[in-house]
Amino acid sequence: MRKLMMAMLLFFTVALSVSFPIKFSEAQEVKYLYIATGTIGGSYYPLGQQLAEIWNSNIPNIHVIPKATGGTVNNLELLRKGNAHIAFLDGLYYYAYHGMERYEGTPHKFIKAMAPLYPEPVQVLVAKESNIKTLRELKDKRVSIGAEKSGTEVTARELLRAAMLDPDRDIQGVHLGVYETAKAFREKKIDAAIMVGTLEMAGVKEATDQGLVELLEIPSPVIKKVIYQTPYWVPFTIPANTYKGQDRDIKTYASWNILAVHQNLDADLVYELTKHFYAHKDKLEVCRKTMKTAIPENINYILIPLHEGAEKYYNELESQTP
Repeated sequence: MRKLMMAMLLFFTVALSVSFPIKFSEAQEVKYLYIATGTIGGSYYPLGQQLAEIWNSNIPNIHVIPKATGGTVNNLELLRKGNAHIAFLDGLYYYAYHGMERYEGTPHKFIKAMAPLYPEPVQVLVAKESNIKTLRELKDKRVSIGAEKSGTEVTARELLRAAMLDPDRDIQGVHLGVYETAKAFREKKIDAAIMVGTLEMAGVKEATDQGLVELLEIPSPVIKKVIYQTPYWVPFTIPANTYKGQDRDIKTYASWNILAVHQNLDADLVYELTKHFYAHKDKLEVCRKTMKTAIPENINYILIPLHEGAEKYYNELESQTP
């Protein structure tokens, strides 16, 4: 009975600790913060683990816990429900904040930006034995379009439509995360994959290192069409030799992802999170080289308002600049 009572007490303590608002100035009680990342094998999950370690080691009275998720769509839902306080988000956050597209009528004004991260290109992989040379040749093929409720799925569907393919009828869509996609190529269960993430992300690197896939270039008219329809995309080139066996540049497009927080997080707490994000960014760069672009100057790529705590940090930084 005593063990049951202790378990119940622990459950309610944690449950209360994640409710909003979280005040940094409250007594010495430990505050539990959940950071929504992405699928295991993707870019966000290891970064979330490293961030949790940084914050837990440098900010007193908080305990940050990284959560593996389906990606941006899932992360937005977790933020909305209060089941996450910090989240990695790709460009889909723009539509969510403004209540556009799939979020029409339900603007997510609770999303506030904390820091810019890096551009995430769309990377189209095709199995070497598939003989697929163009996007149109994905018709009737088995295509991984990302985990369910992920930003990758939204992007994959958008790309397919821009290439004049119906994502529900013209392909055999398979919902796989990054790790599962690489495994599916190895087991010859898919013919292609549309993936979104940092260059040299684990799933793409694994598949290319093993000589299982080739990268498919996206035609300029399709890129222009997508950018016209979706303002958070920009043209991007994957440099030659980024991956094993890739001997030429690959034209595609990318969006800047961000680290976001719920608007109800206390400003002093978000200030500390932002400060230590930059103070220990060298550790994040070891985790992902692309984090070199996560610098204050790149807040210009953020398309929604900053949280007031983060804004305070950037204003102080600007005032110190000669």
